[in-house]
Formats: sequence, C-alpha cells, structure tokens
Amino acid sequence: MSRASLKSLAIACVAIAPLWAHAQLTANVSLTTNYKFRGQDQDSGRNKAVKPALQGGFDYTFGDSGWYIGNWNSSVDWLPRNSLETDFYGGYKFKAGEVDLDFGALQYLYSGNSAGNTTELYGAATYGPFTAKYSHTVSKDYFNWAGEKAGSGLSGRNTGYLWLGFTQEVMPKVTVKASLGFTRFASDIKGLGVPNYMDYSVGGAYDFGDGVSLGAAVTGANKKSYFGDVNKARLIVTLTKTL
Repeated sequence: MSRASLKSLAIACVAIAPLWAHAQLTANVSLTTNYKFRGQDQDSGRNKAVKPALQGGFDYTFGDSGWYIGNWNSSVDWLPRNSLETDFYGGYKFKAGEVDLDFGALQYLYSGNSAGNTTELYGAATYGPFTAKYSHTVSKDYFNWAGEKAGSGLSGRNTGYLWLGFTQEVMPKVTVKASLGFTRFASDIKGLGVPNYMDYSVGGAYDFGDGVSLGAAVTGANKKSYFGDVNKARLIVTLTKTL
C-alpha cells in the first residue's frame, strides 16, 4: 500500500473514531400472546385469541451522529414454508427545533418463502407525546400480495402506510399508548379487489425496572368482512426485557 493510501486510511480512521467511541448497542427480547402487524394477526394458521410469538432484536447507534442500524425478528405463521420474520433497518435521527425527525429504510425478510419480502422507506416526526410516521413500499414485492416472487406479475410498489401514535407517561412507571394506522394499497393490489383498511391499538405498559416491562393493548383493524379473523380485535399482552 502506498504512503498516500496509508495516509488516507489513517485520516478515515480518525474521522470515524469518535463514532465508534460513543457507539451504543442495545438488545431486546419479548414474549407476546399475539403478533399483529398493522392490525393483522401474523399467525393465520390458528383461529385463536392467544397465538404466542417469540420476538427480539438489537439496535446500534453511532454515538451522537444520529445514524443507527438494527435488526428485529419474530416467529410467524402466515406463509407456506415460513416460520420466521427477519427485519433489517437503518436510518438517521435528528432534531428540528422541538421536533424529532427520523428517516430510514427497512427490509422485511421471510426465510423459506421470499414471496413475503418487502422493502420500505420511512419518515417520522415526533412532537411531545405525538408521532406521525409514513412508510412507502419501493419493492415490487409486497407481503405476498404482489411481485415477481409472489408469481402474480403485479407490483406492490407505492403502497403506503400512515401511522399516528400517542405515548404518554401518566404516572411513575405507567405509560399510556394509542395508535391509528391506514394502509393504502398500490393500484395493482387494489385491482384484485383488496380494500384499503385502518388499524388501531389502545393500551399501556408498566415498567418494572432493570429493563423489564409488561404491556397490554387491544389491537385490531376494520374491513373484517374481507380479511376475516386476522383483523379481529385482540387483547395482546407482551413481556419485554431490554438489555
């Protein structure tokens, strides 16, 4: 390696050294009575209120730079030959006055059946207890509804999801949470007769300390006449440990 190359490498190492010095890794693991994604059960193999799922992942922040990456996983049962969802994401967080902004990308992967794989870009803004987040599908594949891997010849690109959330600590260790979401399908999916729908969640969480919390929420979605029991409201209880 030339002297100039070594000098460039040294400068690069010095530049990123502060990021690594203040980097922080956190991990989490959860056991939930039912995994719902955007109001829909992710275990369609059983028509029961209790469909336990094991979940967990990690988040890695690069110091105070605002950059982060992460991974999250959950057991699922809605695709043939698949029992695991694996998500990878990364993005950038920063402040604009009193508003916290977050922009990034997220890849959903389903081992054993790639027809469910989906890629989204997202942007979120938080002001006090309120958060608004929009996710936009950029892949042709969209959770087995459309795409080359699903074999439909259709595109799920431009499907959008708008999420509005409220989180507020109402007393020490007790937090109230509520959210409302809206899924707008791409025209190819809409052409199949699939309706846009809304999902909701109302509940709260108790912090036991040492990274242990217990949450409970009633979660569901409308348009049950089309989607069936997967959109049915469920009382979901989740025990989480953060490391």
